Amino acid sequence: MNPSDINFYNKSISYILDVQRQDGSIPWEINKKLDPWDHIEAAMGLSIGGKREEAERAYLWLAKVQESDGSWFAEYKKSSPVTKRKETNFVAYISTGALHHYLIYKDQNFLEKIFPVVTKSVDFVLSMQTDQGDICWASEEGKKVLDDSLITGSSSIYKSLECAIQIYNILNEENDHIKKAKDLLKDSLINQPERYDRTWETKARYSMDWYYPILCGVLDKDTSIKRVDKKWDVFIVEGMGCKCVSEEPWVTIAESCELVMALMRIGLEDKAKSLFNCLHQWRDVTDGLYWTGYVYPDKKYWPIEKPTWTAGAVLLAADSIYKFTEASELFLTELI
Repeated sequence: MNPSDINFYNKSISYILDVQRQDGSIPWEINKKLDPWDHIEAAMGLSIGGKREEAERAYLWLAKVQESDGSWFAEYKKSSPVTKRKETNFVAYISTGALHHYLIYKDQNFLEKIFPVVTKSVDFVLSMQTDQGDICWASEEGKKVLDDSLITGSSSIYKSLECAIQIYNILNEENDHIKKAKDLLKDSLINQPERYDRTWETKARYSMDWYYPILCGVLDKDTSIKRVDKKWDVFIVEGMGCKCVSEEPWVTIAESCELVMALMRIGLEDKAKSLFNCLHQWRDVTDGLYWTGYVYPDKKYWPIEKPTWTAGAVLLAADSIYKFTEASELFLTELI
């Protein structure tokens, strides 16, 4: 079966369904932990796979467990929080997921139902924005704000704010405050690098810091292409995929899929398709599922897990290339 056929991914779609709990939550694996960002990534995989009802159950679970301040905790086990930390990019991501689902099914009733959840999440995220425009990465009980910001997390938030504005526009809701916050965030990411990793060691060794500003539309096309060229040989192992960390001999499937979408966004389609095609070798022939990553000197998969969010990332990358759904352009274009 060809990867350009949606049926090629049926086992990944079925796996997300098998892991999804009765209440709608989607852990990493059966009876393992859940975080809101990866839960939404898996839900987007269900939307692509035509599992409309199950995807909506995933979003309604978020509505059910949303905190009064609009947030979610960073980790859950069996739908109960196991940490007091709240990460802003996790909270923001529901706007991306909700718009993605709407673009596929064009159901305004769903959007209206989830809108109060989106507005509360946006309010929480914007409450964590500093006067310099960056958005603090987390808050925690006993210490309201953890005072630092992340390039990857903030880039993800930037895209989520763009999606939130589009949702507000569809529903004819005023959103100037979100536009202003989004512009300030972009300015900080481009012009104020000192606002990021200001209290800890730089995370530039992580590939996500390299490609996330491209994937999420923070940088223009020319700047993005130069950025890709500058570190391509640092992070790419030809014929295998994208490394998670520059000095580690470990390619990871989800990061590679996100890079595929970033490359598609800036018109580097040949690079994107070549990278995506090499990832199918990390698909277990026994069950059709993708491993998290591969340590190539040892010729071993590590960790020994096949997360639902990796399945979701594969589906998103495939959709960006093969255009299975009306949401295939979500990460490839500027919405507003």
